[in-house]
Amino acid sequence: ERAAREIRAEVGERADGAGELVVRELDLASLRSVRAFCHRVLQEESRLDVLINNAGIFQCPYMKTEDGFEMQFGVNHLGHFLLTNLLLGLLKNSAPSRIVVVSSKLYKYGEINFEDLNSEISYNKSFCYSRSKLANILFARELARRLEGTGVTVNSLHPGIVRTNLGRHVNIPLLAKPLFNLVSWAFFKTPLEGAQTSIYLASSPDVEGVSGKYFGDCKEEELLPKAMDDLVARKLWDISEVMVGLLK
Repeated sequence: ERAAREIRAEVGERADGAGELVVRELDLASLRSVRAFCHRVLQEESRLDVLINNAGIFQCPYMKTEDGFEMQFGVNHLGHFLLTNLLLGLLKNSAPSRIVVVSSKLYKYGEINFEDLNSEISYNKSFCYSRSKLANILFARELARRLEGTGVTVNSLHPGIVRTNLGRHVNIPLLAKPLFNLVSWAFFKTPLEGAQTSIYLASSPDVEGVSGKYFGDCKEEELLPKAMDDLVARKLWDISEVMVGLLK
């Protein structure tokens, strides 16, 4: 609510008729919350022009979501997967519309292990984050394939290393903190800078009709072959549908 007040104050100074800003509760670690949120959106909104899947949790200790999923895979991939699927009808009815999926360059260190998607056998917090970000890209590419001809585009992106509290679970030794703070101030992006590629994909006429691509710094980037494996993407989609309850 405080963030909303700040945005209203800032926008109000610049323009009239800028639209209405509303705050809605959504917990991506709870499929119940995702369903409740989508139900409310579908009841209240007549159209949906842009959906940005931006939430994320990074290198947390092993814990599970409300539904029993490993937290990073559950929030970063499965929560967004259900959210997007439940809102797809409204996005299609609002076409041309756009879906933007925030991933990470760290996808390069991930693998989709179908034998242990929930990390019941072994858990490595860095690997599991990278796996969830690889899942984001595979999801975006498979969704783009399924939405061909609908007027709904889907693209993924790497925002860069941004100075936020995303890294709150990373333990930095006390003596190293001043150096880390200096490095982050010098080299990390501000939240505003980190949001630019998301804003570009959500609003720029340059990417109108562009779908299934991966961007960084507002430019298309090449993906590693494992992020373009259509068979893995389809299998991940099918399993995700079952995990979130869209299919029995």
